[in-house]
Amino acid sequence: MLLGVVVLLTLGVPQIEITERVDIFALPYLNDNLYLMMAMSGVFGTLRVIGAVAMARNRLWGFALSLFNCGSTLVLMIFLLPPGLVDGLLTGSALVLMLSGWLQGRAIVDEPRMSVKPESAVDSLT
Repeated sequence: MLLGVVVLLTLGVPQIEITERVDIFALPYLNDNLYLMMAMSGVFGTLRVIGAVAMARNRLWGFALSLFNCGSTLVLMIFLLPPGLVDGLLTGSALVLMLSGWLQGRAIVDEPRMSVKPESAVDSLT
């Protein structure tokens, strides 16, 4: 979207021409500030790329940045309906993949360990 706003600004297309013909977002405020929304998507995209590169280099801060990006996107997607639905599906998938890779097959609760062996309990009864 960031490239789109650069092209539209270079061509001199006024924002009002786009928003008069189509409602992109459910909230009128977002439709009225479409070019700012497109520029903001470039910021989110840049942060996602930085987090992905850091995760590829096995950096924990990249993982934390990516988790924060996924969380904030899932919270904000409700305001960006209807296009936010696709973003939410992709972000939710990325979040599940990151968490499953990090936590792998760990159990929520460890298996309870018995302090007394079953054989010794039977022996003490006889």
